[in-house]
Amino acid sequence: MKLHLVTLFPEFFAAPLGTTLVGRAVEAGLVAFRCVNPRDFTRDRHRTVDDSPYGGGPGMILKAPPLVEAVESLTGPGNPRQVPIVLLTPQGERFTQARAAEMARWPEIVLVCGRYKAVDERFRELVVTHELSVGDYVLSGGEPACLVVIDALVRLLPGALGDEDSAASDSFGPEGRSGLDCGYYTRPPEYRGLRVPEVLLSGHHARIAKWRAEESAARTRARRPDLLQAWARAGTRPRAPGGPGAASATGAAPGRVKKKPAGRSSRTSRRPTARGAARAPQRRKSEG
Repeated sequence: MKLHLVTLFPEFFAAPLGTTLVGRAVEAGLVAFRCVNPRDFTRDRHRTVDDSPYGGGPGMILKAPPLVEAVESLTGPGNPRQVPIVLLTPQGERFTQARAAEMARWPEIVLVCGRYKAVDERFRELVVTHELSVGDYVLSGGEPACLVVIDALVRLLPGALGDEDSAASDSFGPEGRSGLDCGYYTRPPEYRGLRVPEVLLSGHHARIAKWRAEESAARTRARRPDLLQAWARAGTRPRAPGGPGAASATGAAPGRVKKKPAGRSSRTSRRPTARGAARAPQRRKSEG
């Protein structure tokens, strides 16, 4: 896979792309990165990439010419190879596991990191094919969001994970059709009065699989009922984490979600809800 990053701050990616799973994937030849800076496509002495908005108002706007030319240096004018050009923006479609699974099959992607108040709308109309948001919040730029997308894609590439079954047993599953994963334990068997469930120590694989499916279903119902509602509207039968052989996240018997000891936070992370499959890469039409 080739991932091209259009960013005003290429140095932002130096350490993250060279370490942990992503760094190992680069060394193994599974993914290659290239950073392009829009400032290299300016014409003035100050390498200006932003200007004040027409009509007035606060903030600065990223200019269309350096962005368009930076992208065209990667795809060629008119994007003849139909490379997906993805703008990271709060206005985009929510990035989900289902979207990550689809994008992981694309051989080449351009990821554009926004900055300042907004990008000139003509950049969207001329070259952008997809817009993605990693959540309902605003960042100072698209670089952190870009890293989220990169990590989600790379771990789905064949050979990226040491255990190929690992992604199948994650929350949401490899295709975004699974519920939340169950809880896990490791040594010691007892810690500060809390014991590992006996079934996990039994060595009975069928009972362990059943317990995990039940816990997954209970956790999904308790923490993310919106997933169940979305699947119901779509007429989709979800799977429990663990792959095709796992029990249905809605069909498993009710399980118990362990209560937190008093004084500990019970907050859980929120993740975007799954949406439909993405359309094939194509040029956006003007909304105007």
